[in-house]
Amino acid sequence: MDVSQIVSVAVFVVVMAAIMTEKLHRSLAAIVGAMVVLALHVLSFDAAMEHIDFNTLGVLLGMMLFVSVVKLSGMFEFLAIKCARLAKGDPWKVMLLFVLLTAVLSAFLDNVTTVLLIGPMTLTVCKLLDVNPIPFFMTEILASNIGGTATLIGDPPNIMIGSAAGFTFFDFIVYDAPAVVVILAAVLVVFYFLYGRKMHVNDEHRAQIMELDEHAMIKNKRLLKQSYVMIGLVVVGFMAHGALGLESSVIALGAAGIIMLISGESIEEALSQVEWTTLAFFAGLFVIVGAMAETGVIEMLAHALIGATGGNVFVTMLVLLVGSAVISSFLDNIPFVATMIPILLAMESTGMDVTPLWWAVSLGACLGGNGTLIGASANVVLSDISKKHGHEITFVQFFKTGFPIMLLTVVIAGLYLVVRFPPA
Repeated sequence: MDVSQIVSVAVFVVVMAAIMTEKLHRSLAAIVGAMVVLALHVLSFDAAMEHIDFNTLGVLLGMMLFVSVVKLSGMFEFLAIKCARLAKGDPWKVMLLFVLLTAVLSAFLDNVTTVLLIGPMTLTVCKLLDVNPIPFFMTEILASNIGGTATLIGDPPNIMIGSAAGFTFFDFIVYDAPAVVVILAAVLVVFYFLYGRKMHVNDEHRAQIMELDEHAMIKNKRLLKQSYVMIGLVVVGFMAHGALGLESSVIALGAAGIIMLISGESIEEALSQVEWTTLAFFAGLFVIVGAMAETGVIEMLAHALIGATGGNVFVTMLVLLVGSAVISSFLDNIPFVATMIPILLAMESTGMDVTPLWWAVSLGACLGGNGTLIGASANVVLSDISKKHGHEITFVQFFKTGFPIMLLTVVIAGLYLVVRFPPA
């Protein structure tokens, strides 16, 4: 390794250590790390800007603005009480409903949009039931990444893979979705033993829930109707953004602009609700990971994964699944998948059948996001929402739960791939 590679890895390790030990706020750690790689000329300012995924930041900003307006209608309180009443105040049943809703929405919206919609609902219900919202947030984070794995549009790596390999929306339903259904069923069992059987609510709180009228929670009926229409259009927009030739950030920012325009709500108020620390964290992390990509470190990791298998497709498939998952737990999965795509295309040009490898990378990169608190955008966003309301989810706390569950999901995905693509 040359000096620039060593520096890029060292900065990444120090930033991760700062985040894990919580010596620094993760946003500050990411910003300082980005400044260090720039100051030491590991990559130029222009190169750093190229590695920042402004599409992701645009989706984050757009949906934060959108949700800040929508919540003024009382929609989240309405839906939260509706769910709580359907579950008859049983916290496990509420968690089950929210997990399933999160997984399904994440398959058709991006994960960040989903958790931004689910987060306020969760806080409302937990406050009504007087229960700790952290277990709910933990399960919703995991469900968002699992659900997002199922479709072409659910997670950015799938969009990239679909484009490079020529896979359609239907292909992902055929190949990834069956694995996701099995994985989701398995983690629901884990959630029950981990959280569900320990949650209890007294009869007084249950009675209070059942006495509530969800319709009384609606603050602005006109805005509520506008919000329903706009959410429907956002879903359609995200599903069709490729065919429309629009980036998902354009859909998100456009939706935010339109809802503010037609509702007449204050843009100053909406901007004050944006999680700016989250945006700063991602910008800094993109630069740090970009330094590793620019210096060839990520490419070295990818080649090492392939080299360890001796070119055997079946073994390569399993190594890519596990390697993609573990690396994507600590690194952003977007640059990793971007590095793997030309490698797989080069292998395909030699006559090798790389179809199983595409699906291994898809499952591994998406499921790997559950390994750590920084493994996926949804993790950071929902944990920041939780912290903002006085319920901090620490890196270590998430790791103790998320990483073992991530490994379980990868094992299930591996068994699925073995059945789907048995050794020759």
